[in-house]
Amino acid sequence: MHWGAIGRWLGVARLVGVSVLIAALTFKVLEPGALETFQLRTFDLLQRLKPRDRQPLPVTIVDIDEKSLAARGQWPWPRTLVADLVTQLMTEGAAAVAFDIVFAEADRMSPARFANSTRDLSTAARDELKSKPDNDEVMAAALKRARVVLGQSGTPAAIEIAGRPPGPQTPVATIGGEPTRFLVTYPGLLRNNETLDRAASGRGIFSMRNEFDGIVRRVPLISVAAGQIQPGLAVELLRVATGSNAIAIKSNAAGIASVVVGGVEVPTDRNGRIWINYAPRDPSRFVSAADVIAGTLPKARLAGQLVLVGTSAVGLGDIRATPLAAAMPGVEIHAQLLETILSKSWLERPHYALGAEIVAAIVLSLFVIGLMPVLGAVRALLLGGVLAAFVLGAGWFLFSRHRMLLDPLFPLATSFVVFAAMSFMNYWQEERRRQAIRNAFARYLDPAMVEQVALHPERLSLGGETRELTILFSDVRGFTAISESYREDPQGLTRLMNRLLSPLSRAITENRGTIDKYMGDAVMAFWNAPLDDPDHANNACAAALEMVRRLDELNAERATEDAVAGRHHIPIVIGIGINTGRCVVGNMGSDVRFDYSAIGDSVNIASRLEGQTREYGVSILMGEETAAKAVGQFALVEVDLIRVKGKSQPARAFALVGATDLRADPVFAQAQGQICEIIEAYRARQWANVRELCANANAARNLALGAIALVYEERAVEYEVDPPPLDWDCVFVARSK
Repeated sequence: MHWGAIGRWLGVARLVGVSVLIAALTFKVLEPGALETFQLRTFDLLQRLKPRDRQPLPVTIVDIDEKSLAARGQWPWPRTLVADLVTQLMTEGAAAVAFDIVFAEADRMSPARFANSTRDLSTAARDELKSKPDNDEVMAAALKRARVVLGQSGTPAAIEIAGRPPGPQTPVATIGGEPTRFLVTYPGLLRNNETLDRAASGRGIFSMRNEFDGIVRRVPLISVAAGQIQPGLAVELLRVATGSNAIAIKSNAAGIASVVVGGVEVPTDRNGRIWINYAPRDPSRFVSAADVIAGTLPKARLAGQLVLVGTSAVGLGDIRATPLAAAMPGVEIHAQLLETILSKSWLERPHYALGAEIVAAIVLSLFVIGLMPVLGAVRALLLGGVLAAFVLGAGWFLFSRHRMLLDPLFPLATSFVVFAAMSFMNYWQEERRRQAIRNAFARYLDPAMVEQVALHPERLSLGGETRELTILFSDVRGFTAISESYREDPQGLTRLMNRLLSPLSRAITENRGTIDKYMGDAVMAFWNAPLDDPDHANNACAAALEMVRRLDELNAERATEDAVAGRHHIPIVIGIGINTGRCVVGNMGSDVRFDYSAIGDSVNIASRLEGQTREYGVSILMGEETAAKAVGQFALVEVDLIRVKGKSQPARAFALVGATDLRADPVFAQAQGQICEIIEAYRARQWANVRELCANANAARNLALGAIALVYEERAVEYEVDPPPLDWDCVFVARSK
């Protein structure tokens, strides 16, 4: 297909749609973060609509809650009390314990430290305190007897502790390449004090990076801190609980693929993060640390449980926002992560998700681009709504059945923006077309008709069409004499013409006429185009009578003005020709300039009839077709059977004398009868009778029809001397236009 043909098929609206689509796809690829808010909120909504079912999984939170603080004192507790908590947890049968807490400093409540920091102690008391075991040593001993993971925190800056050797490191196996460049990285690592660190069974980072809106959706299973690969708290707890020696990371050129722990392979995103599949908050997930220490829990409540020790106390500040809750303790997020892994119900955003969303956006947008100009905006919107429902349904199905995170809003938003842009372009083009139509027809039509044309352009055939029109020609008689009187004032002549043509034009447009053109002092107009006008002949007749009436008013004004100015008054007289017939009407001219105009034989006859008004001394002459349509509505008098110049066929001509009120006047009926008798006698070659009838046509003269009688009287005199041939057809051959 030729490029020009492609361009015509596309059209401006389609080109705009394609441009908007390309821009949206480019923005999606180059600036994904800008659209991430809407995408993440969509995923939040999916989770709220279908959260993970709460199953009986071996995960329990030992909560340092307000009750515990009230029972055991403010935090931090002495490490001996924490040791008692660990010992009791093992006694209760916990499989493994992880602290969502870091014990970075030595316990200031250790007896020796307490003795050194307390004033006014006796020497004996101070010596006795220093002889007591160190609290950290007590807790370390408890840790060595249990399976405990201590929490660590990634820090935004490196932390150097002079003289401290590197701590124990969880073995990490890498499969498929070096993963560190993809992992979440912390410059520093806040570790537990050396005594506790070496006694623990494992160490895990509990740090969580919120999304930019402060909501925790994804948590790294593995990260890099202080230059070393570190497991997350939940992953390390699983490793310790299952007795695994190492954690494995599988990666490829695109990033991290999965993390293997305790024989379970957990898929991650390219940065080693997992989308937590949250379940609704459940109080049964929590037990109070005070109850554990007191030994008052139901029997076997903690048997075989993966225990996370943390705090929900508001004052301790470990509260986060999640898709399901505006405030959730950080330790519960780790519990939700553990449950997600244990139930293998993790959410997945596959590597092809972005490509699938882009393809869906392209398909929907191309549907809009291809079918909207064909179907129209309303039907395209309805069909688009069906497709939108399908896309939303597909997104919901993939999430609810397969836990896949695919964003249905991007393709829908893209296609809607394309739809909106095309709708705006169509609206803008439509407005431009309407404005062009208004501009084109403002010279020809009444403003109300112009607005109708603009609102219903489908009723136009601007390229040219054949239809029945009534055409009107108007011209000033004796214009030469008038113009000569303005020889010294040409601007005055221009003002006079404007003063004349303005009321004549308004008379035309107010009676639904279309002004074709001005030719000096002449006006051409027609009816029944561009808008349909079933009553076009009568409207043209009404306009002609109104033109004569307004001219009389203008002449009266001018006569008064000339009398005041002492000028010789020359009244303006116009002749009007009206004819009805088939014409071609539309935009005509060249590719440089064109006008909305009408051409055809009927147009020429109307022009010739206007010229014959001088011959018969009447203001308005119309053709037979117009008279047939106007009969019964106006006062008409048949004038003659004329063969106008340039035509071979004769046409009956009628004088338009007045409106319906005159038609009912007895004087008009008498005048009409007198003219009719004259014409009948003329066509019967009764020349003497014609002269006599003309001499007695007083009623006709009273209605300014005396000139018609005079014409026939002169012809009768002429034919008495030189009779027409025997095959005379009674047609008067016009010798002028």
